[in-house]
Amino acid sequence: MNAAGRIARHAVRRPVRVSLLFSLLAGLASAAGAQQTARAGDWAAVDQALGRKGAAQPAGVMKYGFPRSDLHVTAGGVEVKPALALGSWVAFEPVDGGRAMLMGDLVLTEDEVGPAMQALQRGGVEQSALHNHLLGESPHVLYMHVSAIGDAAALARTVHDALATTHTPLGAPASPAAAAAIDLDTAAIAHALGASGKVNGGVYQVSVPRRETIHMGGHVVPPSMGVATGINFQPTGGGKAAITGDFVLTAGEVSPVIRALREHGIAPTALHSHMLGEEPRLYFMHFWANDDAATLARGLRAALDRMATKSATRR
Repeated sequence: MNAAGRIARHAVRRPVRVSLLFSLLAGLASAAGAQQTARAGDWAAVDQALGRKGAAQPAGVMKYGFPRSDLHVTAGGVEVKPALALGSWVAFEPVDGGRAMLMGDLVLTEDEVGPAMQALQRGGVEQSALHNHLLGESPHVLYMHVSAIGDAAALARTVHDALATTHTPLGAPASPAAAAAIDLDTAAIAHALGASGKVNGGVYQVSVPRRETIHMGGHVVPPSMGVATGINFQPTGGGKAAITGDFVLTAGEVSPVIRALREHGIAPTALHSHMLGEEPRLYFMHFWANDDAATLARGLRAALDRMATKSATRR
């Protein structure tokens, strides 16, 4: 081959090699971008699928609430507000490979359980528990705990399809109004509990994380994914409050917490699992009482003192 032919040959090969190099770099950049999006939490597609904006939580978690404002449930003579015990929710945590971990809790009437479960199963969202949280409420409500790992938007569409089989309000929620005053001495409650909370939907809500890190399927499960003790106070007049929620316990803490609650006039109403395969193994104890709010807060503090909670949340 003459010199001119060799020059022409190299001129053809070099653009091909450069083109392949740029293609490889573009692919790597795209993959890195996808990973970065997962880490940063680009939730626009999830917002669209669920028909509402989520609430950002620590550790990159995004949480979506679906209050069952369509239900009128009475327990112990108290009309239960959605924020007390009737709030369906799902939360998404970015994990490896651009995927997300989904966990949640759906509040359902008995006739809604079958259709919702079928829709969830069809979309690859698993059920990890189905049970009561309250006792003697009317109408009876059940709580379906769900989990999955996969594409966040696809999982969100599955959850929306499942909720669409129920009477859960799915329209875009109204803009949040300024927090209304609540007929409770929340400062006294926080002092007694050793943990402060916030007012949401006419209910004072307190979250107390556990001390240790929870893992499931090789992933860290942050407290906002449903593994923090939740305590809710709904005022019932005259300084009283109806309280419910759930203590998140290891096996050795179950009996001491039951004794502490009962010693202070607080009734355990359910004891069960919410998750599958978590480490350490957790048990969830729900409770109910309606009495002087500060007195109940001291009883709840006695129970909290019998379990491993983060000192940073306690005063």
